[in-house]
Amino acid sequence: MSTDAARTRLALALIWISPALWAVNSIVARKAVGVVGPYTLALGRWAVAGLLLALLARGELWRERHAVWSDWRQYLVLGFLGMGICGAGVYVGAQTTQAMNISLIYSAAPVVIALAAVIGLGEHFSGRQGVGVALALTGVLHVVVQGRWTALAQVQWVVGDGWMVLAMLAWAVYSLLLRHWHSALSATARLAAISAGGVVILLPFSVWEMLQPATPAWRQQATVLTLAAALLPGLGAYLAHGWSQRVLGASKVAVSLYLGPLYTGAAAWLILNEPLGLHHLMGAALILPGIYLVTRPAPRQPDQ
Repeated sequence: MSTDAARTRLALALIWISPALWAVNSIVARKAVGVVGPYTLALGRWAVAGLLLALLARGELWRERHAVWSDWRQYLVLGFLGMGICGAGVYVGAQTTQAMNISLIYSAAPVVIALAAVIGLGEHFSGRQGVGVALALTGVLHVVVQGRWTALAQVQWVVGDGWMVLAMLAWAVYSLLLRHWHSALSATARLAAISAGGVVILLPFSVWEMLQPATPAWRQQATVLTLAAALLPGLGAYLAHGWSQRVLGASKVAVSLYLGPLYTGAAAWLILNEPLGLHHLMGAALILPGIYLVTRPAPRQPDQ
């Protein structure tokens, strides 16, 4: 087998694996309730992942140290959005909502990003994408209201779903700023610098959290969950996704992300014994096609 063929086979395998690695974060978030505080978990996750990323990109980070320092404000803002609101927000929300809700609401982020890119960056938006936005956002609302559209006044709103919507919006703004602010760093080095900014943001919240009387004492299970969050949905998913994208191209790999809610739903049912409701299935049936319509590349125009 040639080297190119082996690389392609590995990349094809990884596009099935990376969404499963990202799905681990929803399971970790639910398992961490009562074991480790959400801000402490987020801090530990990105401190470990950021350190490993910095080791991988240490030569580049040293060469570009002046550029990194000159852009420190950007890394703080990106760390606040990506690791602070988005990272810790998922763990805060997991205390009162289900893993499937986490995954489904979060999966609408590409739709929000595409819509915000039209408004903020002036990117083209087709009618097909408009239909996709409507489908995906309807699906998110269907999950949040638990399918009870005709009895909204009686729906018991879950605070965790609100945190997940906030985390999703923060991720959308993070992604747009990442695209808008150009950087001389590679993707690995830039994520290491952003992780450092996130650690700086999360540190005071984690210290405050650990000083609260209700905060659980640190035990071995907290260490296991923190390392799992850092190595699997943090470093592992990032490296697997990046490798596949370099070999196969962004459009093919992006489609694999639609598997995330399906993996999360299966894992939540098997590991957490969380029931799958009809509103979850209906939400997925709206969100996943909506994401596909928004992110699918436009058809090529025939040559004139």
